[in-house]
Amino acid sequence: MSHEEVMQMLSELDDVPFAYDHFSEGEAPDPPFICFLFPGSDNFSADNIVYAAFETLNIELYTDEKDPELEGRIEELLSSHELFWNKSEVWIETEELYEVLYQMTV
Repeated sequence: MSHEEVMQMLSELDDVPFAYDHFSEGEAPDPPFICFLFPGSDNFSADNIVYAAFETLNIELYTDEKDPELEGRIEELLSSHELFWNKSEVWIETEELYEVLYQMTV
């Protein structure tokens, strides 16, 4: 899945702003918002070469309060695009935000 395809998919969440990696200083919208990035790869090798390349995709949802409905919408979106994802959550005390992280290999 390319950068452009991820952006197109996330645009289906009409009311949730998103950016690659981060928003510019002073440009971050009020929560909820999404940041996504490709932090690495999980390639398959054969004959000492990369036989099949797979990118790791992180989609990070930031909210100021728990939002199960929005999480459900994101999960439905990922499933509708046939993406297998894993989910984790953390409270970022310094930012006073929840981060719900969806990780997948694309």
